[in-house]
Amino acid sequence: MSESPSFVFFTCQVGAEAALKHELALASPRLRFAFSRPGFLTFKLPPNLHLPENFADKLVFARAAGFCLGKATGTTLVKRAESVWKLIGGLPVTQVHVWPRDRHSPGFRDYEPGMTPEAVEIERVIREAGEKGGRGSRRAAFAANPPVHGSTGASPSHSHQASVQQWPLVADVVIVDDDEWWVGYHYVHSLVSGWPGGFLDATLPPGTVSRAWLKMNEAMLWSGFKLKPKQRCVEIGSAPGGAAQFLLAQGVDVIGIDPAQMDPTVLANSHFRHIQKRSKEVPRREFLKVDWLTCDINLPPNYTLDTVKAIVTHPGVRFKGMLLTLKLVEWSLAEEIPKYLDKIRSWGYPQVRARQLHHNRQEICVAASKRR
Repeated sequence: MSESPSFVFFTCQVGAEAALKHELALASPRLRFAFSRPGFLTFKLPPNLHLPENFADKLVFARAAGFCLGKATGTTLVKRAESVWKLIGGLPVTQVHVWPRDRHSPGFRDYEPGMTPEAVEIERVIREAGEKGGRGSRRAAFAANPPVHGSTGASPSHSHQASVQQWPLVADVVIVDDDEWWVGYHYVHSLVSGWPGGFLDATLPPGTVSRAWLKMNEAMLWSGFKLKPKQRCVEIGSAPGGAAQFLLAQGVDVIGIDPAQMDPTVLANSHFRHIQKRSKEVPRREFLKVDWLTCDINLPPNYTLDTVKAIVTHPGVRFKGMLLTLKLVEWSLAEEIPKYLDKIRSWGYPQVRARQLHHNRQEICVAASKRR
């Protein structure tokens, strides 16, 4: 790099800004808050502070992040696209990610964060501008490095021991408003950092009974958990069965624990068994010889953790891994997340990570395992 960037940017769920700022105050206290809009924050880097290229990797509420190059200028879409490439300059980017800032919190009037037709069109214009004016080599670079989308895209190395030179360099364009684009870059060092804006490009398959299918799909990809056919998974909070449908599609046997009714489509699957009780009423023998546990119940985090603790600390229960959804019934609970994760580690699960997934609402996903 010819010149070190002086700002970093983050995008997050609308409503999570204060939680993200609190995280950053603890992780990087020398950063100074700068410009922001709902779902988009920038921070100034003080002199002599050099952040690692994966500086946002352990942040729970940062859906995407990068080093900031500035705001694109121009009165027309084409002019702003040309300005994007002027800001990128000679950076050896091999891909461009273009995505919109969230406009509302998830669920507000059925709003779902994600890519929009307008952002797709802006990306097309930016790519065309990058192929003109002596930038023809970018076309070959982009062809050799297609975008990483969803579960079908190529996954970069997960090893944080890899040198930066091995990580693809991506140009970022955040559509803050239709005529306000912020430009930056980041290194693709993980599967999620290869998704434009941290958005998982996935749609509900026909016949899916709920959007929980999307949450479970994303959680499995992010966690890196590898479910194998004929393994067994217990799902606490299973109704109506969207997440169970995803798990069943992986070839595992699913025990769904929920006092509510399951969808008939799920009940018809011979590899699914419904225990229509609350988890505390379920005999502990049901959790023996089970490989995985998932839990998504509409109660505060401490209740969820007490429920899971009573299961995992029972003699003979040995899960390979767990995916827990912790509902932040109040945003102030975000400050308690480190304590929640320490509690899970104390159960004998040293590898614990948390993230607010693209398909989460006011909640986070926690992945816990015995092994990395």
